[in-house]
Amino acid sequence: MAEQKFAIGQLVDFDTRNSPARKPTGPYEIVRVLPQEDGSFRTYRIKSMAEPFERIAKEFEIVAVEPSEADAFAAKVMPAPAPRSMTAKRS
Repeated sequence: MAEQKFAIGQLVDFDTRNSPARKPTGPYEIVRVLPQEDGSFRTYRIKSMAEPFERIAKEFEIVAVEPSEADAFAAKVMPAPAPRSMTAKRS
């Protein structure tokens, strides 16, 4: 059995060289490593912050993403929290 290329929690994106179909840009987080079937490529369940569902991707379809790239994407997708007022009463 071959070693897996990606670990749970690692950030990945679809490799544009291998995925002809248009897919939303990542990053995606590896959620689960699926069992390898009949000697084919390992398969992963991946999840994007921008989508409410998980996707399945074969190992050759995805590439690792640097955390700095993921932070830039998250800043676009997730709104910044509203600043807390310094004069607000605390109970």
